[in-house]
Amino acid sequence: MKKTIIKCFLLLLVALTLMLQISANCGELHWYCTRQKAHRQAIAASELRFVEEYGSYYIDHTHNEASDEKVIYLTFDAGYENGNVEKILNTLQETQTPAAFFVLKHLVTANTALVQRMVSDGHLVCNHTAHHPNLAMASADQIAKELRELETVCQENGIVTAPYFRPPEGSFSKEMLQHVQKLGYKTIFWSFAYADWDNAKQPSQDHAIRCIMDNVHNGAVLLLHPTSATNAAVLPTVIKSLKEEGYRFGTLKELCGD
Repeated sequence: MKKTIIKCFLLLLVALTLMLQISANCGELHWYCTRQKAHRQAIAASELRFVEEYGSYYIDHTHNEASDEKVIYLTFDAGYENGNVEKILNTLQETQTPAAFFVLKHLVTANTALVQRMVSDGHLVCNHTAHHPNLAMASADQIAKELRELETVCQENGIVTAPYFRPPEGSFSKEMLQHVQKLGYKTIFWSFAYADWDNAKQPSQDHAIRCIMDNVHNGAVLLLHPTSATNAAVLPTVIKSLKEEGYRFGTLKELCGD
């Protein structure tokens, strides 16, 4: 009787493990990385690392603690302009720093010249969907519609888009990654982000600088929101400090080997 109970328990444990694996591969997931001390590379949760099998990137594994060269990748999620996006573009231009902007349709239609400037200044304009829906459980047709609509509005305004995609809310699934890959895109997650998106609850400048500089690491993909007044204010200091520490700013083309 005791052996039977143990056997049933073990079978139940195996079943639960399989269910968790299926959920991780098929259900909705939310991206995050765990920060490490002493500027070591951030670590993605073990159940999320499969994203690299589907044309996705979140870190540069070739540039780590053992590398002589220090590289970071600066990316922004931009849905609208409130004066701070232009300030950030000015800083990037003055410091000759390349970046990637994941944009929405609203920004393209409402601030066309600003997005055109991103391209003319040498930055990458990338796809954050047209309307910022959660696509984790969307159909292939729904995903294609959102990405193609953003492509189209950019093309109509003479804006060249790069084949990089960032999922709204950081929500995704294995199926979504597969659909995006079939559309010719590589999905870009991140290894560093912080609470900078709420305009009503902006972090202090000191906190922002300290948070970024304390947690930056070699091969990092930084996600910042350019609508943040704090980010607009501290970016000159952050870029200067990172360059003084020996970092150079790479491009997503480099990260993805394109």
